[in-house]
Amino acid sequence: MKFALKAVLSVVLILAIGGGGWWVWKADRDGVFEILLSREAKAVPDAERYEVLVSELERWRGDLKAAHAKARTAQEKAAVENDARVILELVLPEMMQCWVGTPYDFNGTAEKPGGGKVACGYYVSTVIRDAGFRVNRYKLAQQPSENIMRTFLDGEGCKLKVGEDYDRYVDWVEGQEPGVYLIGMDTHVGFIVNRADGMHFFHSSGWKQRGVVGEPGKKAGALRSSNWRMLGGLTMDQGVIQTWLKGEKVKVRVQ
Repeated sequence: MKFALKAVLSVVLILAIGGGGWWVWKADRDGVFEILLSREAKAVPDAERYEVLVSELERWRGDLKAAHAKARTAQEKAAVENDARVILELVLPEMMQCWVGTPYDFNGTAEKPGGGKVACGYYVSTVIRDAGFRVNRYKLAQQPSENIMRTFLDGEGCKLKVGEDYDRYVDWVEGQEPGVYLIGMDTHVGFIVNRADGMHFFHSSGWKQRGVVGEPGKKAGALRSSNWRMLGGLTMDQGVIQTWLKGEKVKVRVQ
């Protein structure tokens, strides 16, 4: 698809200029691009690059919103929604990565990477808000993980497993559709990026590392130690994509 290809090329340019690293993509089903390789994680927060990504993602959201409004058939609208998913799945992990190295604090409310300390809920809610979702990040961050997830996803969109053997759980997650997920735990919340090289857990950790980290699933100690794990596919949910495209206000679930 021409629009998707243009979008991807634009994001590739942003990542190459801003990150000093590189990505390799493979075109897959109907224009969805799969991340095959990525640069190594940085230990230093990158607020400047984050700002560029936020700005460019908002520009693309505006363009896609206009294209979605002009689409006349269900097929045309679906094509634009697919383009939106492509962009989110490319940019969201980069935004998460920009926070890596930001210190953790249980009461941390940092607004940007390296701009103070940040709690797990505020890390998740701030990335989501800055990605273009109209949501009150303070109210969202203060909710238990299940409410954070169900703010965006219905019951069928959230898959709960309790007491699952962790290695078996990682294998199950990696067998799910590639994309960006929310993950809720006993007393914690974060993101999972599921891609060709396995699942990666991004979160603001109060466990050993004490800060924002991105780690392979098998090495994610905080996720391993949790008995309660709820997984929700953020970028593969049509309602979430449409909400993002239209810039609709998201009502935080509080009960």
